[in-house]
Amino acid sequence: MNFDGLDPGMGEYPPNLHGTMDAGLEPSMDPHLNPNLLQGVELDPEGLAVTVPEQVHLMEGMFSELHSAVSEVGIPVTATHFDLQEEMLWMGNHRGHVTSFFGPTMGRHSSFQAHATDDVRHIQSLETGVLFLSKCNLKCHTRGGLVMFDFPMDEGADMHSLLMTDNNTLLMGGLQNYAVEVDLNTVQETQKFNVEVPGVAIMRQTSRFFFCGHTSGKITLRDLRSFKTEHEFDAFSGSLSDFDVHGNLLAACGFSSRGMNGLACDRFLMVYDLRMMRAVTPLQVHVDPLFLRFIPTYTSRLAIISQTGQCQFCEPTGLANVADIFHVNTVGQLLMSFDVSSSKQALAFGDSGGCVHLWSDAPEVSFNDYSRETDFALPCLVDTLPQLDWNHDLLPLSLIPMPLTSTEQLLSDWPTALATPSPRRAPPADPEILRTMKTVGFIGYAANPRTRPRNQVPYKIKDVELDYDNYNQVPESPIGRDEEPHLYMVPKKYRKVTIKYSKLGLEDFDFKHYNRTLFAGLEPHIPNAYCNCMIQVLYFLEPIRCLVQNHLCQKEFCLACELGFLFHMLDLSRGDPCQASNFLRAFRTIPEASALGLILADSDEQTGKARLGRLIQSWNRFILTQLHQETQEQEGPQAYRGASSSSLGSSGESAIGKLFGCEVENSSLCRCGKETVRSSLTLLFTMHYPEQNSQEKTIKEYDFAEILKKSICLEQSTQAWCENCEKYQPTVQTRNIRCLPDVLVINCEVNSAKEAEFWKVQAEYAFNKAMQKEANEPAKPKEPPPPMPTECGEDACNMEGFTFDTKAEDLRHVWIPLTLKMSISKSQGLEISSWPEGEELSAAEEEEGAALYDLVVTVSHVLDARTGGNLVAHIKVGETYHQRKEGVTHQQWYLFNDFLIEPIDKFSKHTCVLESAGHPVKCIELPAHVLLFASVKNPIDASVLLTEASLARKQRKSHATFIPLMVSEMPQAGDLVGLDAEFVTLNQEEAELRSDGTKSTIKPSQMSVARITCVRGQGPNEGVPFIDDYISTQEQVVDYLTQYSGIKPGDLDAKISSKHLTTLKSTYLKLRFLIDTGVRFVGHGLQKDFRVINLLVLKDQVIDTVYLFHLPRKRMISLRFLAWYFLDLSIQGETHDSIEDARTALQLYRKFLELSRGGGTDEVRKVLKGLYEKGRQMDWKVPESETGDGQGSPKSAAVFPSVMGL
Repeated sequence: MNFDGLDPGMGEYPPNLHGTMDAGLEPSMDPHLNPNLLQGVELDPEGLAVTVPEQVHLMEGMFSELHSAVSEVGIPVTATHFDLQEEMLWMGNHRGHVTSFFGPTMGRHSSFQAHATDDVRHIQSLETGVLFLSKCNLKCHTRGGLVMFDFPMDEGADMHSLLMTDNNTLLMGGLQNYAVEVDLNTVQETQKFNVEVPGVAIMRQTSRFFFCGHTSGKITLRDLRSFKTEHEFDAFSGSLSDFDVHGNLLAACGFSSRGMNGLACDRFLMVYDLRMMRAVTPLQVHVDPLFLRFIPTYTSRLAIISQTGQCQFCEPTGLANVADIFHVNTVGQLLMSFDVSSSKQALAFGDSGGCVHLWSDAPEVSFNDYSRETDFALPCLVDTLPQLDWNHDLLPLSLIPMPLTSTEQLLSDWPTALATPSPRRAPPADPEILRTMKTVGFIGYAANPRTRPRNQVPYKIKDVELDYDNYNQVPESPIGRDEEPHLYMVPKKYRKVTIKYSKLGLEDFDFKHYNRTLFAGLEPHIPNAYCNCMIQVLYFLEPIRCLVQNHLCQKEFCLACELGFLFHMLDLSRGDPCQASNFLRAFRTIPEASALGLILADSDEQTGKARLGRLIQSWNRFILTQLHQETQEQEGPQAYRGASSSSLGSSGESAIGKLFGCEVENSSLCRCGKETVRSSLTLLFTMHYPEQNSQEKTIKEYDFAEILKKSICLEQSTQAWCENCEKYQPTVQTRNIRCLPDVLVINCEVNSAKEAEFWKVQAEYAFNKAMQKEANEPAKPKEPPPPMPTECGEDACNMEGFTFDTKAEDLRHVWIPLTLKMSISKSQGLEISSWPEGEELSAAEEEEGAALYDLVVTVSHVLDARTGGNLVAHIKVGETYHQRKEGVTHQQWYLFNDFLIEPIDKFSKHTCVLESAGHPVKCIELPAHVLLFASVKNPIDASVLLTEASLARKQRKSHATFIPLMVSEMPQAGDLVGLDAEFVTLNQEEAELRSDGTKSTIKPSQMSVARITCVRGQGPNEGVPFIDDYISTQEQVVDYLTQYSGIKPGDLDAKISSKHLTTLKSTYLKLRFLIDTGVRFVGHGLQKDFRVINLLVLKDQVIDTVYLFHLPRKRMISLRFLAWYFLDLSIQGETHDSIEDARTALQLYRKFLELSRGGGTDEVRKVLKGLYEKGRQMDWKVPESETGDGQGSPKSAAVFPSVMGL
């Protein structure tokens, strides 16, 4: 702000006005100060406070002085501000000191030095602190005075004002030719706007414009986004003093040029109508205006304040009245600052004598409409020495402080032997390590037996470990890490597992701790990932796996296709987890899934409110029905744009129906004798339990086969429509099956404590029966174990060499038999009975159609009050899977808990199910005598790379950014393909701030691929893209990440996009074909790209420039810096372009090959050391290009000559 036209005495302050700063001396008093103002004031070096001994009486509706307070006598108050969150008034003075006063009584709250020497020019309150602006510095303090951050300005800055544009962004302007935008979250400068007229002294904002007042007397209206000038008002010929905006009116006051006489205060206020963008009749006032503010109450009145303390109220469109003038008693001082509270009930004036005046129109004034409570400092409690009673015999004399003497030795001066710290002894080494250790010199080497978590040594070793806490191979999930594990009955391996994210995301999370097998787990952080265990179940059923991997159709959201893609990744993985993101994306689009309530909200998954037991049973029924429908379509479901059909599933009959289907006969008998029979196909059965009589306290004993038979051949009475009676009648409905299914699927319906108790009691009955049977049978002698190589006394060796094999003890919690025999006879109907494991049917039974069903899968809901529970699967993995993964043929039970996979015993699954507060919700049984195997033939052929139409209606051929491959250009194994992908955000990251200030990611942001580009890596058209697909999405995008992706709103909308828009499935098939062909992808950061696209690519097919130009234990280098350093290219200027990035990655790979051929590994390492040294010197920032286009570089022009023609 220009003060050239003000009182000349304001620029210089006499020494007696400032007072002396020597320690121990009081500041001198200004002789012009009114002595009555300082009554009851205690002068001290820190500051002054005014106390009002009696209540001030105000006239309602008229502004009058309420209180005054002095911070530092003689130091001008350069800024005042009413706190927007609390009932506080802030003031800053010419020496950078800040003081806050509480409430209308102006009690001192806090006082501290905000800036060392510069004056405080602007104050702005935030939710968490207060901002103080000086000439070249912005500081943020808490309301108690602690520094939150310090933001220095550029050299030569002369800041005068700041403006909060939103909750986390502010704009600063001053007497320089730019304005600065700062992000308060990161305390970083985000943008710098050039100002055509130097000197932004005042800033205001409305919903339409930024208003900037300049020292030249002009007011510019600027765009809210670009800060470009839209309109300009030339208000005053001299300089601008102040202005304000309200509604459609802008009022300004300032100084006019008087030729040789300099500047003079103009008593005409300039008023502008923002609707027509022109001036209206100027408003003449009776005071010399220095400040003005709109104070809208019933009308839009203006408050005009002069330098000498006169204040006048007037309407901006009316005439000023002399009677509306009142005077601020400044005792001869000049007003330096002014502010209005947000409630418009209070005014604050700061004068050049260090005094703050509070005016109000009501005695009970509040600064804000809604203020929060203010925290006050605790009173200082000074401890005093206790009164000593010398007559007390037990009085400790240590209460008397004694001076230290140098002649006598203190008792704390212990000898060195007693003062030496004694470290805790290390626990003994594992005997297995000592047994296998090989010594070379004085160093021993041994394999890690992995009996303990990494970098952890249990010093407090328990004598007795509970069985359910002996799982040391898998470290505990981050959930519940701080609790004592023995307080919970859920074993660690059955608890809900979560991924702990770090700054590197998933790169440093060790999944091998949770899975030491070669089978792939599934990540749980994706929405609706509760079905991971059922996806694993479907994968380990060989006929299902072959069926969906052979299936391919043109339907955009086909669950069978997506399952086939996911199973292909599970096949390729060697123990690394996969994610079912594309499958679950298609799953969320199925209307039937939403109607059945299978799509969970994020809050339900996180809080554990979802009833997973019911949910997974409904999901089981849904997925079988959906796969049955999708694989029985008549339109050649295997054909995809000319692909050849396979024999499996090409007919009208569904392979799902053949495998799981069972023809059911439903009979409905009315009491009138009318019987109706209908036939249908069912894919699974639901368990029905007998009703418990309320008078019976104990549950009867039932056999599992008996309950299963009654559930399959269900008989129940219900009301149904009878055509003979022509009304609803009580009918008896009976269900019978005509044939046995190949795979029997059962939903157990254990949805309440009543059913869970029924299972538990039946398991106890089965255990007691097995123990009695074993007791009646003679014990079978077993070969004695080989003697241990340790000494053995007589008492320990009196077993006479016999041990007994007790199988009944293993069956304590087992009610489900491991094998069932089922048959259908014409005379007796369906017959089900338990069958001894391992025994075969006789020839006669096989001729009668009997079949044995072996238990191969159970899916259980593990209840855990801390996390809401989770779903796990126990799967008996067959020989073919072990043959493909491990090269051996055997069968083994495994536990699948998301990405945790562990081999288990066949009996332990029941133990966890019924003892660990869980219950089985589903089991699958496969007949032992039926072998259903099929070969997998890749249905994706080269036709997917041919030209396809865009989904975008406005897309034209002239806008094409790529040239599709010709038939002669089809890629071969080993060919290079440059790849880059861009993404958008569907869900923001969820994180929490720990007490030590570090950030912990709870759930990462959910990304979706938006653009995929592939460029040719060799041949005459090297560098020319052949895929540049924008991916259409039906999900809500929360952030397009335009600065990093180049994707703009509308690019993914088929109605308005001008890009080549396709479905994710279409582009996915193109990449799958390239992967299956064996091409090698070249790109930068491909690991993340393939992860979001949901593709698994073998390591020998990926050439990532991130790792090519990387030294161990050093930072990763951006593509932009590598391109500038090695290729002299300037890329990624304003936004990223995937075509440019893919080409650059190819050029960098060529450069790497050139370096490798030139000098080998040593030469490459030397070049990389120079790269890192240059990066540190430049802080890894690329210098701005003079031309703004790196394509003008001689290197870039010589690499891909054919690209320039495109």
